[in-house]
Formats: sequence, C-alpha cells, structure tokens
Amino acid sequence: MEERYEPLKELGSGNFGVARLAKDKKTGELVALKYIERGKKARYFFQQLLSGVSYCHSMEICHRDLKLENTLLDGNPSPRLKICDFGYSKSGILHSQPKSTVGTPAYIAPEVLSRKEYDGKIADVWSCGVTLYVMLVGAYPFEDPEDPRNFRKTIGRIIGVQYSIPDYVRISADCRNLLSRIFVADPAKRITIPEIKQNPWFLKNMPKEIIEAERKGYVETKKDQLSQSVEEIMRIIQEARVPGQGSKAGDDGLADTGSMNIEDDEEVDVSGDYENV
Repeated sequence: MEERYEPLKELGSGNFGVARLAKDKKTGELVALKYIERGKKARYFFQQLLSGVSYCHSMEICHRDLKLENTLLDGNPSPRLKICDFGYSKSGILHSQPKSTVGTPAYIAPEVLSRKEYDGKIADVWSCGVTLYVMLVGAYPFEDPEDPRNFRKTIGRIIGVQYSIPDYVRISADCRNLLSRIFVADPAKRITIPEIKQNPWFLKNMPKEIIEAERKGYVETKKDQLSQSVEEIMRIIQEARVPGQGSKAGDDGLADTGSMNIEDDEEVDVSGDYENV
C-alpha cells in the first residue's frame, strides 16, 4: 500500500479502522484509503477480552452478548479493554442453564438458536471468536456479503458455520487455526477458554498485566466457596446493567439496534440485539 500511496493526513476513525487522505504516487490523484489495524492490535485486545471473560466465568457469570460494541477502552496510551452491558448475563449460581435466545445475531452461537438449554460459557467463546474476526477483517463472519441485512441468511450461515477469510486479509496460520477451533457448531467440540490460553497465537506478546493476573490465578471458585457473597455479586450485576455515560467502542461502527425477536421480518439489521424467551 505504502509503495503506491503517500499518506497525507487522517480523515477520521471508526469501529473498524482509520480513513486517511493519500496521494497516488503514479498519477498524483488524491484518494481516501481505509487502513485497518490487524494482527498485533487485534491480538492485544483479544487477549484482554478473553482475560475478562475468563474472570467472569470463574465467578460463574456468562455474558451472553459479547461483541465489539459491548467493550470500552480507557484513556491510557496502551488502552485497556473493559467489558460492559451485562443486561443478558446469567449467573450459574443463581440461575439454571440458559435456554432463551438472546444476544446479537451476528455474534450468536449456533446452540443459542436451538431453544434448548445450552452452556452460556462456551457460547461466550463463539462470540469472542466473532469479535476477533471483526477486529481482523472489518466485517461480520456469517453475514452474506451480497445480502448483509438478511437476518435469516445470517442465521443459516451461523448454523452451517459458513464463513471465509477474504484473500486480501493477511492472517497467520496460527490465527486461522484458532478461529477454526472456535467456529465449531458442536459446543462439546469447540475450543475452551483454558485451551485458547495455551494457543501459540494467543500467547504471543502477552501484556504483562495479564501474565501477572494469570500467575495470581483466577481460581475456579466452587459454589460453596465464593470469594464474594451472592448479594454482592447480584449488586455488581445490577450496576453493570445500568447504561454508562461514556461512549462504547462500537459507537462509530455498524448500527446497533434495540431488541429483536427471532420471528421478525428477514430483512433486518442483524447487528442489533434480540431476545426470544
């Protein structure tokens, strides 16, 4: 890209990349180019996302609506990722196994669509994989590129695990392998968070704070050995469900609509939330 174009200035940034004004070195023509940070930056944020989800799971909380739009970045030079919007979260201590179809269609796991009980933690892994794909590619993995707003096509592609990585996107073999192990329809065969933590791609350039946290250990607490009381956990969950004042990381990206029922018209924005109890 740099061989042909001379970057001049940044025009703006959004959820998936940065737009820059550049000059074609051959023709002198001014063009707007989209630069998408991939690889290293995607891994950096994915490592933080997985660390946060792992902690939630150790506290017996599954999020059930993990997506790029439900993450926040602080103002540090090396931004720290925070998970937000626990409105669909479920406690393994206080609740039964989830069976309601909730979340954001583009990020939702196949088993969540079955209307049967499912493991919310392993469904979260799928959503983490979609988030990683979005950071790497700048598009949703299971949307039909020719018909991205067709809700039922997206659901069909999720169930059939029909996705591909565009030829123009350079992704390492280790990263491709990790995605292929996350995007597995059978939740029993899908890679788990402890297994992802041992993946070569995931372990590369691990931030020191995550390494230190892992060394201290997010001890898998048993239900009768909680480090926090049930009342305190519920208070934290309720606070997390209250919308914050700040902007979400995805506010400048794809549309994020309100609740949606699975029986809605097939021509809908599949990036929004829905709940089908």
